Formats: sequence, C-alpha cells, structure tokens
Amino acid sequence: MLLNVSIDERTYHIEPPPGMVVEAEDFFAKMDADMDNGWQMSRQWVESPDRFQRCQIAADKLMTAHNDGNDILVKLMAAYILNRLPGIVGVRVNTEGEMTETELVMGTVEGAGQ
Repeated sequence: MLLNVSIDERTYHIEPPPGMVVEAEDFFAKMDADMDNGWQMSRQWVESPDRFQRCQIAADKLMTAHNDGNDILVKLMAAYILNRLPGIVGVRVNTEGEMTETELVMGTVEGAGQ
C-alpha cells in the first residue's frame, strides 16, 4: 500500500512495509485511545476527533517525523492513515500551522469494479 504525502511543494511516496498496516493495530489502538480524550488541533480543541481528524493528526505527526528524520514513525503514521481511511491515496499536509487544513485525498482502488 502506498500513500502519497505532499509537504511544502514536495511529494513523497511512502510505502509501509508489507503487513505493517494490519500488524501495528496495537500501536494504532493506543493512538486512538490517546485521541479519545480530545486533541488540540492547531488553535481549536476537538473534544472527540472523528476518523478524518484523527488522520489529519497522524499526518501532522508524519510531517514532524519526516522533518526529524524518523523514518520508522513516518511509516507508522502512513500505515495508520492507510488503515483508518480505506481508499485514501494521498495527504497534502498543511505546513502553515493549521492542522485542520490538511487535505486527505481519496481515490479508487484499481480493479474494484465500480
């Protein structure tokens, strides 16, 4: 599974290792449990982030991990997004400090028989 991530006019093609999208479920569940308590998304407090907002949060973490050179966390955040939003093909991360402006790009899976 591949996730195209755009950060500052550059696009990165992130492909978590085979199986990570499913095998890291314990890690993803911990992330969800943390977000169940609410999350500061830029200037606004979100009491109960929905799955799109949770993926925006993960995309923000992905960008931070990318900037820090933490490739493992980059792949884990990409795997979380791919796991929680089936059909997602890309993310355009807002780098202006507005996490809620991060775009989640949905697509179709080839061969899905529309």
